[in-house]
Amino acid sequence: MTMTREIQAVAICRSPYKQKFGIPRQPGLVTAARGYVELQAPFNHIDTVRGLEQYSHIWLLFSFHENLAQGWKTTVRPPRLGGNEKLGVFATRSTFRPNGIGQSVVKLHGIHQRKGKVVLEISAMDLLDGTPILDIKPYIPFSDAISDAQGGIAHEAPILAKVKFANDVVAQLAKYEQQQYPNLQAIIEGVLAQDPRPAYKKAKADPKQYQVALYDLDILWRVVDEVIIVEAIRRSTIAEGANEQQDLDRKHV
Repeated sequence: MTMTREIQAVAICRSPYKQKFGIPRQPGLVTAARGYVELQAPFNHIDTVRGLEQYSHIWLLFSFHENLAQGWKTTVRPPRLGGNEKLGVFATRSTFRPNGIGQSVVKLHGIHQRKGKVVLEISAMDLLDGTPILDIKPYIPFSDAISDAQGGIAHEAPILAKVKFANDVVAQLAKYEQQQYPNLQAIIEGVLAQDPRPAYKKAKADPKQYQVALYDLDILWRVVDEVIIVEAIRRSTIAEGANEQQDLDRKHV
């Protein structure tokens, strides 16, 4: 079947997540993180969102824009299965999809008009900063929430790791949170508690120091005796990190 109408982005998502490594694998896992959906022309008109404020949550349909060039795969290796067992692409939420389309439900905090743009303030998103939004729809509780649904391999929420901060980092957090990074500690804890490392590394001794980019900060951490230790926070030296973890599929399920 041939599509006769070109799909274009209606908005752009702005989030603290500057690289794919470390982004929550599902929406709703890091509720402290705030972001914004900026409507783009010709959709940048307050009438396009008239009445949306009556909903507490919205659906965002978006493009996995940084994965499109890599194509799609018939099967993927979900982290939930340790990265060793394969499932079909349509049985997962892999980012490597035939049309590169994702969907997330996020909390809507408000609708603003700033510098000529209509902006939706959201939280609990799992989107990379700069993600193109293809459509916005209201979340309807009576039809979208199915109480007896079966979740397959992802029926239960992920088990979270314990996160601790080095003494020097505690002092840094207080300084940064007084500046332009509200809820920074809670965001770091939420992101790292999911242990964003590749699945095959989680069962082995792993002395490596990792880095997650949030806002324009690099969060440096490592795992010691199954506890995640945040060792340092520094201003990012790379605008868009490009390391081996960026190739991981953050949303396999």
